[in-house]
Amino acid sequence: MAYVECYLLPVKTEKRALHLEIIEKSAAIYRELGALSVMDCWGDNTPMGEVTSFPRAVQLQADETVVLSVLTYRDRAHRDEVTAKIETDTRLMELFMAGPFDGRRMVWGGFQVTLAQ
Repeated sequence: MAYVECYLLPVKTEKRALHLEIIEKSAAIYRELGALSVMDCWGDNTPMGEVTSFPRAVQLQADETVVLSVLTYRDRAHRDEVTAKIETDTRLMELFMAGPFDGRRMVWGGFQVTLAQ
């Protein structure tokens, strides 16, 4: 059906404009390298849970916002093919090094789509 890769990361709230600039540039590169789509979502309603939550997952600090990014692919093999290109693209590394987030607290994973309506 399809395959998605999701990234959850903490971004300095005051650096939202910089984040958007970087994600727009990186999304164009992802698409150029073969990703079908890229979606970036700025946390708007991500309450701190008592046991689990988006903020807890990334050890969110008071001056940060949770961001969810989603990349789509045809299937896992397509994702692996595109990721091999992504991992060697120096443009992306340069963009992410300038990013207003702590990559050590990023959570990510790939998912097979079981329902899309």
